[in-house]
Amino acid sequence: MKQTLFQRLRHWARALKQEVHALWLAARDPRTPWLATLLALITAGYALSPIDLIPDFIPVIGYLDDLILLPLGVMLSVRMIPAEVMLHCRAEAQAAASRPVSRVAAAIVILVWILAGAATAWFLLR
Repeated sequence: MKQTLFQRLRHWARALKQEVHALWLAARDPRTPWLATLLALITAGYALSPIDLIPDFIPVIGYLDDLILLPLGVMLSVRMIPAEVMLHCRAEAQAAASRPVSRVAAAIVILVWILAGAATAWFLLR
């Protein structure tokens, strides 16, 4: 069965997300050298940040940082981190990805934020 381009891109994006999570875990591991820790934190932070180096609304080049810089940062970080650390962190990231997601808990958190915002607005406008 041949995968469509969309399915392959979706699989690649999930794998990249899991690798970024593994990098975050590896950066916090004491066996990781300090330079690798710094690069892994920068890479994971950039991947998770809503702010891009080049904004996505710019045609074509807006996505180049996501398609080139992020995978390069991940690749370089992985090469600098000891293999046994990455193996352990990848297993942790995979276990975290397979945990069930609670939509009820997410709804409760969102409701708490809405209530906190409403209470703040009420307090400030009073």
